[in-house]
Amino acid sequence: MFTGIIETVGTITGIARSGSQMRLSVNIGPLADGTRLGDSIATNGVCLTVCQLNATIADFDVSAETVAKSSLQQLKIGSAVNLERAMSADGRFGGHVVQGHVDGTGRVAAIRKQADFATFRFEASAELLDQMVLKGSVAVDGVSVTVAALDNTGFEVAVIPTTLAETTWHTAKPGDIVNIETDILIKVAKKQLEKILPTGGLTIDKLRECGF
Repeated sequence: MFTGIIETVGTITGIARSGSQMRLSVNIGPLADGTRLGDSIATNGVCLTVCQLNATIADFDVSAETVAKSSLQQLKIGSAVNLERAMSADGRFGGHVVQGHVDGTGRVAAIRKQADFATFRFEASAELLDQMVLKGSVAVDGVSVTVAALDNTGFEVAVIPTTLAETTWHTAKPGDIVNIETDILIKVAKKQLEKILPTGGLTIDKLRECGF
């Protein structure tokens, strides 16, 4: 499990493709200290397992499913990636519950700068947007952020200077593809409500019919 609090920004040093699968080599920098084979490191929000470690260079095997569902397929040598190690049992819970299981991708639609702060707007599919709530949490490229605005085509988040400086977001630009993982608590609640509500999905009218 992760929390969406990025520890460092790494650099892609190698990409080996085998059919629809990949092996990524990443310079994980200071995270190499204490990292062992088999450890989990979220890379741009995707939970990957260290399969080889040479000094500060960690190798990760990426399955065809992960390649298809995430933005990792667009990485190049030299690309910067957000990194977070799995949370330890005695660690501080600074973000929200992040599994590293990306639900899909979105696109940076606009970036509005306000002094050292910024507001990012992302476009995403209706399926992903349906799993978000205003003021709820979402992980974008592994970064835990709060949904500040939400409509039927996208969502916005307010980004503080620290997040801009310590993640890949300070070099982000409109058109960039990002990994999105919605809040597991919302997904569980939505699934259970859909089971008890009449067929046809969850709507405002059906909630009213059920007394909500």
